[in-house]
Amino acid sequence: MPDQKPEQVAVPIQWHVPEDLTCQYATNLVVQHTEHEFVISFFRTAPPLIVGTPEETRAQLEQIGYVRADCVARIVVAASRMPDFVQVLQGSLEAHRLQNDQPGEE
Repeated sequence: MPDQKPEQVAVPIQWHVPEDLTCQYATNLVVQHTEHEFVISFFRTAPPLIVGTPEETRAQLEQIGYVRADCVARIVVAASRMPDFVQVLQGSLEAHRLQNDQPGEE
């Protein structure tokens, strides 16, 4: 019958992270979206080297026009998958908070 859909079968995922995968530290991110996808760009910034007396460092900071942010990764996620990703991130953040806010472990 043409209206019947095939039965769904769950296929397990075997997670693999290559040993030579480069990990980057991100200090900032930008999230953009279209109708069908989210584009998440991760950036790393380095504070400028500022030295001297408080007056000298203030003068140096006032002269800086911007701090450069280099994109270290960009991920595109289908809009339909984004709620799942947000849920996983929220769960992980909550677990981290519970683990690190335990009394007596400072």
